[in-house]
Parts: sequence; C-alpha cells; structure tokens
Amino acid sequence: MREAAKEYTWNLNYGGIALMWRGGCIIRSVFLGKIREAFDRNPDLTNLLLDPYFTDKVVNAQDGWRRVLSAAIQNGIPVPALTTALSYFDGYRCERLPANLLQAQRDYFGAHTYERIDKPRGEFFHTNWTGRGGDTASSTYNV
Repeated sequence: MREAAKEYTWNLNYGGIALMWRGGCIIRSVFLGKIREAFDRNPDLTNLLLDPYFTDKVVNAQDGWRRVLSAAIQNGIPVPALTTALSYFDGYRCERLPANLLQAQRDYFGAHTYERIDKPRGEFFHTNWTGRGGDTASSTYNV
C-alpha cells in the first residue's frame, strides 16, 4: 500500500486502515481479541502456542490439519506454508529433536564428531561408521 501511495500520490492513514481491517479482514477482531487476551494474561508470553487458549485450539485441530496436508501431498498439491507451520508446531513441542541425526551425518561424511545425550556436555565422539577410513577426525585433519 505504501508503494501504491507513492506511485499514485495517495495520502493514506495507515492506522485507520488497520482499524478498518479489524472488522473485515480474514483475521477477525474476535481472533485479534484472543491474541490481546493472551498477552493480558501473560505480558511476557514468548509464543502464542504457550497460551492455554491457543494450545487447546491447535492441539484439537491437529488431526484435521494432518489429514488435509496428507491429502494435499498425496495429490501433488504444494502446501509449503501449511506444512512448514505443522513442522514448526511439531518441533516446538518436542523435548528432543533429530539434531543427533544431523550430527551423525556430519560425522559420517566429515568426521566432525558428535555429543551424546548419555554423556556430559562437551565430551565429543567420533565413530568409524563404515569400518574403513582410520582414525581421521575433524580435529586431526589438516589440508
């Protein structure tokens, strides 16, 4: 809108436009009110998914969300924003993520070592994943 206002020399009141959208936007004012209520309950809220109202809504909707995305994917319909949102939700609620798999892949391809969750932080390991290649590790490899 700002670019259009420059091009057509419009004098727009952006604050007034925002208030007008509250009544007719796809994000209805009731929903915007729920966001405000969440921050009224907890001004330090770091993520709406941590508010009980939003937690309940998203958790109760996730089965349908997953069915819709599965159907879209099976039919070759790209839904990148929706699948990314679901991946974010799944990652946000997991205590442990598959970062250990990434560490293992880095160690396999480049001997970068990895930490284990059953050992103290800062203790690094290297596995000779294939049984070949000797004792090369990223700390001993010089180009």
